[in-house]
Amino acid sequence: MSALPQERRVITAIPGPKSQELQARRTAAVAAGVGSVLPVFAARADGGIIEDVDGNRLIDFGSGIAVTGVGASAEAVVRRASAQLADFTHTCFMVTPYEGYVAVAEALAELTPGDHAKKSALFNSGAEAVENAVKIARAYTKRQAVVVFDHGYHGRTNLTMALTSKNMPYKHGFGPFAPEIYRMPMAYGYRWPTGPENCGPEAAAQAIDQISKQVGAQNVAAIVIEPLLGEGGFIEPAKGFLPALSKFARDNGIVFVADEIQSGFCRTGQWFACEDEGIVPDLITTAKGIAGGLPLAAVTGRAEIMDAAHVGGLGGTYGGNPVACAGALGSIETMKELDLSARARHIETVMKARLGAMQEKYDIIGDIRGRGAMLAIELVKTDSPESVAAKEPNPEATAALAKACHQEGLLVLTCGTYGNVLRFLPPMVIGEDLLNEGLDILEQAFARI
Repeated sequence: MSALPQERRVITAIPGPKSQELQARRTAAVAAGVGSVLPVFAARADGGIIEDVDGNRLIDFGSGIAVTGVGASAEAVVRRASAQLADFTHTCFMVTPYEGYVAVAEALAELTPGDHAKKSALFNSGAEAVENAVKIARAYTKRQAVVVFDHGYHGRTNLTMALTSKNMPYKHGFGPFAPEIYRMPMAYGYRWPTGPENCGPEAAAQAIDQISKQVGAQNVAAIVIEPLLGEGGFIEPAKGFLPALSKFARDNGIVFVADEIQSGFCRTGQWFACEDEGIVPDLITTAKGIAGGLPLAAVTGRAEIMDAAHVGGLGGTYGGNPVACAGALGSIETMKELDLSARARHIETVMKARLGAMQEKYDIIGDIRGRGAMLAIELVKTDSPESVAAKEPNPEATAALAKACHQEGLLVLTCGTYGNVLRFLPPMVIGEDLLNEGLDILEQAFARI
């Protein structure tokens, strides 16, 4: 039970005067390149609520970008992390190891798909995990090429910027990028020329053909893909696409990497999104939802692949920090205890019914997609028959809707290659009343706009 009252409260303009004061300080002290969706400064958060410094309480449909699925101050996370904090904050696992790191690796071996022998290495961020997955795959295969996909997002480091497909704001002006990265078409059902029913097999055949002709399967170290895309627009690869790619990888000695940084840890109604089509990846990268808000990331995979890197080749000073590991064990405890996979599926049922009703009223909603508590609507222009036929993206309406929701105390996020997707990532522990109230606010915003 959260100590923070689970009710929306808007008592000032958003942002309020105290947030505006802090924003002035922030502008003077923080680099301009660090953006914020909504410049309200948080004072407390838990469950489905963020309370700001002005006393406003916002309904949270963002979870810190899929991080606080168990809530932003979950009891087990706070209890375990606090106990570890009192014992020691750091020794560096590469100097004198500690049990927490090992326990997290054991938990990941248990929870990730497949019953093969698995090992893990822990890091600080999702980008670090992806970058290390590529290092491990290259060490194992003795190959260099890496295959990624349209609309994919994998991070902000130099290598992961190269893997990411969206220029603005992630790549613009930051090159040159790492070489030997090859981008293939994504099975984007809503925008596939021959329709969503043909998308999976056709996109897979096209991608496999391009890999074979342009790169050569024998040169590919890894195929890296999000089983449910995050930043690129919550695109669910059309059915059949992931199994075909996984089989192609297996048949050609390519390491298949599932980037589950945004979609992992019950978010999609299963522990991991790749389970939906029975995919067992060679390596799986995790972060975000792993530790209830503490910075932790992991690469988990087949023991023989994970062991390919030489001793000292993997690591980092803070990787697998003991306090973050304690938080992860508390987060996993909470997910199991509350069956948050089932809770995510329930959230999907509630939200898709409400969003479907909105789509019938507002033809600006072109597509509803996602799974569990990872859902999105894609907004298109409906000014003329031509634009409807072309499914022309509508980023202006998307931004206006997000702003209208923010003013009423509902935090929502946008995403998508075209900037025309509203994404919904409520904490899995959000109460039913807050979930429906948030959807009421969204519907009212549609009515106004």
